[in-house]
Amino acid sequence: MATPKIRYAMVGGGRGAFIGAVHRIAARMDDRYELVAGTLSANPENAKISAADLHIAPERAYVSYQEMLVAEKKRADGIQIVVIVTPNHMHFPVAKACLEAGIHVICDKPVTRTLEEALELQKIVAASGCFFALTHNYSGYPLVRYARELIAEDKLGKLRVVQVEYPQEWLTQAADAGNKQASWRTDPTKSGAGCLGDIGTHAFQLAQFITQQKVEKVCADLTSFVEGRAVDDNVHVLLRFNGGAKGMLWASQIAPGCENGLRIRIYGEKAGIEWAQEAPNELWLCELNKPRQRISRRGDLSDIVARGVRVPGGHPEGYLEGFANLYKDIADILIARENGEQDFLQDWVPDIHAGVEGMRFIHAVIASSENDGAWTKL
Repeated sequence: MATPKIRYAMVGGGRGAFIGAVHRIAARMDDRYELVAGTLSANPENAKISAADLHIAPERAYVSYQEMLVAEKKRADGIQIVVIVTPNHMHFPVAKACLEAGIHVICDKPVTRTLEEALELQKIVAASGCFFALTHNYSGYPLVRYARELIAEDKLGKLRVVQVEYPQEWLTQAADAGNKQASWRTDPTKSGAGCLGDIGTHAFQLAQFITQQKVEKVCADLTSFVEGRAVDDNVHVLLRFNGGAKGMLWASQIAPGCENGLRIRIYGEKAGIEWAQEAPNELWLCELNKPRQRISRRGDLSDIVARGVRVPGGHPEGYLEGFANLYKDIADILIARENGEQDFLQDWVPDIHAGVEGMRFIHAVIASSENDGAWTKL
């Protein structure tokens, strides 16, 4: 990592993909990374033309991740980290191969397709000594991090209620056969879980990240409203946290009028806070018996907020910057590791343990729903 830029490869994310381009933009935003290699598609032809689109040298445009790892290990300027942006069923084998080759990993969520894979990957990460980051990008938003600081400073008092929701509309009807994003997400052999895994895990991670409490039990009801759909498209969950708070989580991809409605409300003995992803540059602090206070995204709120602010207040930042903040933190973590230093930023970046918790959540929610909503431990 002593080189000016961290050399990375991408697996997945070729032509027709969505999230790969988001990761590439985020990696470029602070000029800390250089995309030098990739296996950008399971289709060899698409892999090659996608690499050409991104100006990857032809000899480093690979048709399999296994070929890439072997070839890159032989190079003096080989890759230092791999970004995994494939459908969920490929997360585990790619991450496993990278870690066993001694290469750091940035993986899109959820961490794997099954809990069993996540638990095995957790052991592989520990044995490898490599860093594994999971891109729950909403934890990179400056005001999300400030909300976590407010709770840590006891501004809300003892937490009582956590309400988190993530509604979308894009799967309200059966998707066309040519819709690549929908096709694998609604295929249980590739996604593992539908709405629950795709966006429910984001809502779950956000609630735990901000409150710094762990969900212990869930009471859940999963539904597939679209006829013939093999995965859930609507999720209702009651939550019990280990700090005593009670919660509700709703995630849906069949909610007309909702584009990307991630929102969280947290209430304690002394105050409440509200934050919405579609208005990410404001946080509402609601102290008991006082007027609501709008807190705008400003670099002088705290040191961790300042890290994630690139432009003056009043200039909106959002989704791409949230991803970029994680990439910036990961770069600094890797440099600290190389220098033998402990870096506080590890507390702010979701890792393999967050991934395992997400898969435990999925597993418990499915079990609860199948048991008519019985309370189920994670």
